[in-house]
Amino acid sequence: MHLVDLWLTRSLSMCLLLQSFVLMILCFHSASMCPKGCLCSLSGGLNVSCSNANLKEIPRDLPPETVLLYLDSNQITSIPNEIFKDLHQLRVLNLSKNGIEFIDEHAFKGVAETLQTLDLSDNRIKSVHKNAFNNLKARARIANNPWHCDCTLQQVLRSMASNHETANNVICKTSVLDEHAGRPFLNAANDADLCNLPKKTTDYAMLVTMFGWFTMVISYVVYYVRQNQEDARRHLEYLKSLPSRQKKPDEADDISTVV
Repeated sequence: MHLVDLWLTRSLSMCLLLQSFVLMILCFHSASMCPKGCLCSLSGGLNVSCSNANLKEIPRDLPPETVLLYLDSNQITSIPNEIFKDLHQLRVLNLSKNGIEFIDEHAFKGVAETLQTLDLSDNRIKSVHKNAFNNLKARARIANNPWHCDCTLQQVLRSMASNHETANNVICKTSVLDEHAGRPFLNAANDADLCNLPKKTTDYAMLVTMFGWFTMVISYVVYYVRQNQEDARRHLEYLKSLPSRQKKPDEADDISTVV
């Protein structure tokens, strides 16, 4: 019995030692793969924090097992195509408080369906490609950006799962309709379907063009008629001004003789 207890005690110690060794290896592995200027930790998955790291672009050596990624408060200006494509476990992505102006069409390819939270607030985003957020399941935060409200933005928000919440926080810095500037996007979208404006504008332009041509034709006809009337009047006055032809006396005598 003593031998069994001794064996169990040693087995338990070995098991705890093995677990500690594995955990140490995992921590060392994660730390060795951590991007420069970032801090990595294990808490419900690999957390990578690159906040306030003076980054000018998104690191390309992010660990594939990253679950939480904080890239806020840097100097990042763009999100390139497929930059996160290998981060299949990514659930939280924070890109707030940067200088982001451009988001490529396939920027979130590979993580669109796994992301739960996406923070793009407090940047310089005016517009994005209409497919930039396709298949995005995450709850997105895109407030405090100088958005230009147009048909593309309307299509983008409609494609997002939580567009009713997201759109409510979008303020139009500028808009295709001047009266919508400074107003929430939802109000602008409710007032007018921004995707129908180009057609209406085109119809209006065609109407104005046709009216212009019609006016020109009428003006030319009126001018032509008046010009002809003026020429006819002048010609008539000219004819009236000519001296009338009178018969000479000898011509009258000749005529009488003949008769």
